[in-house]
Amino acid sequence: MEQRIERILTHLIEDYLRSAEPISSQGLVREHQLDVSSATIRNWFALLEEEGYLIQPHTSAGRIPSELAWRWYVERLGDGAISESEHDVLQVVAKDASDSTDRVKRIAKACAGMTKLAALVGTNRSDTYYTGLTDLFCQPEFKDWSRVISMTSMFDRMDHQLDELRRRTYPEPVILLGSTCPFGNACGSLLLTTSNGDLLALLGPIRMDYQKAKTIMNVVKHML
Repeated sequence: MEQRIERILTHLIEDYLRSAEPISSQGLVREHQLDVSSATIRNWFALLEEEGYLIQPHTSAGRIPSELAWRWYVERLGDGAISESEHDVLQVVAKDASDSTDRVKRIAKACAGMTKLAALVGTNRSDTYYTGLTDLFCQPEFKDWSRVISMTSMFDRMDHQLDELRRRTYPEPVILLGSTCPFGNACGSLLLTTSNGDLLALLGPIRMDYQKAKTIMNVVKHML
């Protein structure tokens, strides 16, 4: 892929990440003060759509990233950083825990608050804990009632799902999205196995801030 088209795809993904609305060629030119015409952008959109990176959800609408585009974007993520206050919050909740299981649950709750994602914990005692569902279901994707039904039915099977995932080990934060996401192909997730054998997962729609989530999980990895 040409470098200039890569930049256009990156702009589109990041704009869609913020807005949750299809991105138009004219909007992209205006937002990023591009030195090409919207007609040129439309031509590049057509090329990216033909190659499977973009989807046009409605006639005459803008484009949204496909699963392939999200995978492309995630593979190119650089290192991020969390704020000092966020780091302090994680340290405090970890320090105040009564034991290792309480610690990972407290950290999960803090992670959910920072990312506005759901956080799930499957402990080595086959206990299941989840938090952040309100923020998860406030995401624009869940205005579609069928997605809410699908997600809530997944939570009904959560014990079994986390038991299955705990049979594998994720010593480093791993991103699984779309067709590889164990929680549904419209979702994105980050998984981490703690040194105590607990599984910590962050779960959101496929349109999620993977860089922030992965940065937080890397901090958590060192804390746990």
